[in-house]
Amino acid sequence: MAWEKRGKGLYYYRKYRVGSKVISEYVGAGAVGEMVEKLDLEERRQKDQKAKQEREQIEAMREYFDSIENIMNPVEDNIKALTKAFYLVNDYHTHKGQWRKKRHGRRE
Repeated sequence: MAWEKRGKGLYYYRKYRVGSKVISEYVGAGAVGEMVEKLDLEERRQKDQKAKQEREQIEAMREYFDSIENIMNPVEDNIKALTKAFYLVNDYHTHKGQWRKKRHGRRE
C-alpha cells in the first residue's frame, strides 16, 4: 500500500499478488485515500498483533512439550535397558536391528 505520484496528483494504491503478478488497485486520492490508508494501517497492526500472539502460543506449547520430553527421556532409557536385558537373558541377539532367537546347532 503506497501513495504514488501520477502527473500532478498523489493517489493511494493497494498492491497484492495474484500468482506471480503484482496487481495495483486504485483506492482514492486526497481525504478518501488518507482515510483508507489509516484503515489499512490499523488492519495491518491488528494482523501483526494476532500473528505475534499465535507465535507466543506456539512457543509456549513447544516449551511445554520439551519439558514433558525431558521427563520421559530417562523413562524411555530405562524401558530400553529392561527390554534389552530381557531379550539377552532369554537367548536373543540383534540382527540388522531386530531381535532374533539364537539357533543352537543346525536343523536337520
